[in-house]
Amino acid sequence: MTLYTQAESNIRKTWFLITAFLVLVILLGWSLSYIFESPIILYIAVVISVVMSFSSYWHSDKIILSMTNSKPIKKQDHPELYRIVENLSITAGLPMPKVYIINDPSPNAFATGRDPKHGVVCVTQGLLNKLEKSELEGVIAHELSHIGNRDILLGSVIVVLVGLIALLSDLAIRSLFFNRGRRDDKGNLGMIMLFIGIIAAILAPLAASLLRLAISRKREFLADASGALLTRYPEGLARALEKISQDPISLKAASNATNHLFIASPLKGKKVSKLWMTHPPIEERVKALRQMDI
Repeated sequence: MTLYTQAESNIRKTWFLITAFLVLVILLGWSLSYIFESPIILYIAVVISVVMSFSSYWHSDKIILSMTNSKPIKKQDHPELYRIVENLSITAGLPMPKVYIINDPSPNAFATGRDPKHGVVCVTQGLLNKLEKSELEGVIAHELSHIGNRDILLGSVIVVLVGLIALLSDLAIRSLFFNRGRRDDKGNLGMIMLFIGIIAAILAPLAASLLRLAISRKREFLADASGALLTRYPEGLARALEKISQDPISLKAASNATNHLFIASPLKGKKVSKLWMTHPPIEERVKALRQMDI
């Protein structure tokens, strides 16, 4: 499978996973509708899931940029950065994305936007200060690859949908316990439905988080390989990843919700099980880059 066919496969998987998120929201809505004996709640859950999906599609970039305190720049503000983005965009055959900067000493970067025509590349001031030109080119190529591989939309949409599922799940759990007596009055069926509702409310945000982690890790490997092919110099990106991962400063503008968007985890000082990592281990990514034959 080539990088191009893999990108096409990722697009299909993206819509499948978005559908899975919508199903989770609807299941939670069904649980609440049973608790309150009101089908209108299920209808509301369906409407909310659809509206939030479309809203996150059209406005995902604005939501993410606002959450991370990113500021737009022009060519005269950072001419070298702008030229790098411009030249690599031409090489990749992509429209010139908007360029943003986060005023933070922690080195990192991410891409967002709903499609290549609305792409955004954002870097931190720390990245500009701490990387050499070839390393910066590797990072920019990686982010442009996210845009070219059409996976920036999913990463942005997930920020909204995972938050929505967590909110509905919390509401469902509270409602289940507050209405436990009503369900007990209906005998065995009521107890069974109560049990199903509790399990669904607990597992829904867990399943959403696992889906988010799985797709994030897969896309990082693809973007690494695509970015290395774009610059024809895998070592630049490999060294950049090592520097970013070894930097001890956490990115203040990052959060658990946006963690998966960045090229490497911006939350430092926390040991996390591999199952819950938003990114593949840096060692594995660097090894794969240095084994590339370009």
